[in-house]
Amino acid sequence: MGGTPLAICPRCEVTNVTLRIEEKTEEGRIILHLSGRMQATHLDELRAQIRHKGSPALDLHEVTLVDVGAVHFLSLCESDGIDLLHCAPYIREWMGRERNRRS
Repeated sequence: MGGTPLAICPRCEVTNVTLRIEEKTEEGRIILHLSGRMQATHLDELRAQIRHKGSPALDLHEVTLVDVGAVHFLSLCESDGIDLLHCAPYIREWMGRERNRRS
């Protein structure tokens, strides 16, 4: 990918489930490229990376699976103005359903 690896969720090593976070810069814009399984256990590290980088876009192209905690997190990110790039249709649909449930 050509990005700089920032983090691999250490809590996930026990279960061999990993979310990889890499930083890319495209046209002066910081993008955190995510790959693997995105679960609630990864969110603290991802929050820290977002806070540290300002307001980067999140590239979800290689995210293979999410749980409900990740869906809520992504929905909050988007409402805070963070762009979700290459978000799979099933994740978008799930985010919409969760927003409707909370309304």
